[in-house]
Amino acid sequence: MTHTTTDEPRRKASGAVVPVLAFAGIVVAVMQTLLVPVIKDLPQLLHTAPSNATWVLTSTLLSGAVATPIMGRLGDLYGKRRMLIASLAVMVLGALVSALTSQLLTMIVGRTLQGFAMGAIPLGIGLMRDMLPRERLGSAMALMSSSIGVGGGLALPAAALVAQHADWHALFYGAAGLGVLAIALTLLTVPESPMRAEGTFDLPGALGLSAGLVLLLLPVTKGSDWGWASATTLTLFGAALAVLLLWGLYELRAKAPLVDLRTTARPAVLFTNLASIMVGVAFYVVSLVLPQLLQLPKATGYGLGQSMVVAGLCVAPLGLTMMFTAPVYARLSARYGPRTTLIIGLLIIAVGYGGGLGLMQAAWETILTSVILGAGIGLAYSSLPALIVGAVPASETGAANGLNTLMRSIGTSVSSAVIGMVLANTAHTVGGMAIPTMHGFRVSFVIATGAVAAGLVLALFLPKTGRPAPQHLQLRASSEEDAVLELAEEVLRGFRGRVLDASGVPVARAKVTLIDRRGRQAGATLSGTDGAYVLAVPAEGAYVLAAKAAGHGPLASAATHSGEERAVVVDLSLPGEAVSV
Repeated sequence: MTHTTTDEPRRKASGAVVPVLAFAGIVVAVMQTLLVPVIKDLPQLLHTAPSNATWVLTSTLLSGAVATPIMGRLGDLYGKRRMLIASLAVMVLGALVSALTSQLLTMIVGRTLQGFAMGAIPLGIGLMRDMLPRERLGSAMALMSSSIGVGGGLALPAAALVAQHADWHALFYGAAGLGVLAIALTLLTVPESPMRAEGTFDLPGALGLSAGLVLLLLPVTKGSDWGWASATTLTLFGAALAVLLLWGLYELRAKAPLVDLRTTARPAVLFTNLASIMVGVAFYVVSLVLPQLLQLPKATGYGLGQSMVVAGLCVAPLGLTMMFTAPVYARLSARYGPRTTLIIGLLIIAVGYGGGLGLMQAAWETILTSVILGAGIGLAYSSLPALIVGAVPASETGAANGLNTLMRSIGTSVSSAVIGMVLANTAHTVGGMAIPTMHGFRVSFVIATGAVAAGLVLALFLPKTGRPAPQHLQLRASSEEDAVLELAEEVLRGFRGRVLDASGVPVARAKVTLIDRRGRQAGATLSGTDGAYVLAVPAEGAYVLAAKAAGHGPLASAATHSGEERAVVVDLSLPGEAVSV
C-alpha cells in the first residue's frame, strides 16, 4: 500500500495541536465510564430488568470496538482531521439522544452513537505523526494514547458529583457540551494532514470485521448473564471464529484491505497488539475493584464506607498520573526505546497490583495504589502507538493504531467479563443482595498480575531496536519520514541520497518511490528539508528509484543493492521541465 499527499499546502502545526487533540481523546474516553456512578440504578431509571440495563454499557463498547479500525482507515483515505470531527459530531448526537430519553431502546441507540467516537484516538495519533517534528512526537503520542485512561479516570469523580446533585440526564448534556467544544477547538487549531493512502474503502472488509467483532464481544460481555456454557454463548463464539477466519482470508486477497494482515503479522506489530490486550485487562481491573471497595459500608468489616464522590476522587489519581507520565515516557523512550519503556511500565503495574493486595485497609492506600498503577499504565499505553508507528507505513497509521486501540478495548471487555464473574462467584448474600468480598477483590488483583506477566513475556518477544541516532546525525524532516530514516539507520541496508533541482538546490517533500524489477512498489518516502531521503531495501537486487515533486518533472534512476550491510548512495536531480521516465 502506498501513500501520497494532497495538493493543498501543508499548514504548520501550532502549539495548540497536541493539547487540543489530547482533549478530544479525553472527551471520547469519558463515554466509557460516564454511567459507572449510576450503573446500579439504571434498571430503575430506565424502568427495565437489570439484564436489559447492561445493554446501555455493552452497546457503547461494541460500537467503539467496531469504529476504531474503520474510522482509522477512513482517516488514512479521506483525511484524519475530517474523520476526527465526524467522530466527535456523532458522539454529540448520541449524547443528545440519550439526554432526551428515559426509554431503554432509545438510550441504547444514543449510547451506540457515543461509542463511535472512540475512533478519534487513533485518528489523533495519526495526525500527530503526520504533522509534528520528531522532538515533539514522542510525548505527544504518549499523551494521546494515555487519554483513554485519563478520560476514564477523571470522569468518575466528575460524573459522581453530577449524579449525586443533579438529574442523571445532565451527564449527557455535559458530554455533548464537551464534544461541541472539542469540535470547535479542532476546527480552529488542527490542520488537515496532507497524507493520504491510495485505494478505496474496503466495505466488505468493514462489514465482515464488524460482524466478527459483534459476535465475539457479545458473549464476552454477556456470558456471565447467559451462562458461559450456554448454547447461545457457545454458538456466538463459534460464529465469531468462522466469520473472522473468512474475513481474514478475504483481507489477504483484497487489493486495498481494511486491515493489512501481512503488516499486522510482523513481530513488531503482532506482539505489540497482543501485549495491548493484556494492558487493557490490567487497566480495567483497578477501575472495577477500587470504587466498589471504597463505597462498601464499614459494617462489612473491609469496606471503606466512602461516598460516591470521594470514591471517584480516590481513583482519579490513576488518570492524573497517566497524564503526567507522558513527558517521562518521552525521555525514557528517547534514551532506551519504546520496547524498554513498555517493559518498565509493565513491571511497575505488577508492583502496583502486587503491593495492592496488602493496601486495601484505608482510603489513602487506594490512592497510593492508583498512583503506582497510573504510572505503569501510562508508560505502557504511551509505548504502544510508538511501537506501531515505527513498524507500519505512514499510509497505514490510522488503521494500524485503530486496530491497536481495538486490542485494548478487547482487553477491557475480557477484564470486565472475567472480573465480573469472579466478584459474582465470590460474593456473599446479605438481605437478598450480593456483596463483593475481600477475597474476590484480591483474586481480581491476582488475575491482573497474571495478565501483566503475560504482557511482559509478549513484550520480550518484540524486536530490539537500535539506540537513537546522535543529534548531529538526525535529519530534520517531518515525523512521517523520521520513522523510515530511523529504520534505515538501524538496519543500514538501503538507498540514501538527495533530491536536487536543476540548480543543485535541495527539493523538500519530494516523493521518492522504490520500484523492483517486476515493476512493483517496494517502498516510498518523502525527502527531508535538506532534500535527503533514505529507503530500506527488502532484498538485494536491481531497483529503480523514481522521484517526483510539485513544480518539477519526474526522474528515475537505476540502482543495484548487493545485500551488503551498507547504504548505497544515489543522488537524484529534478530538472525544471518534464523528463521521460
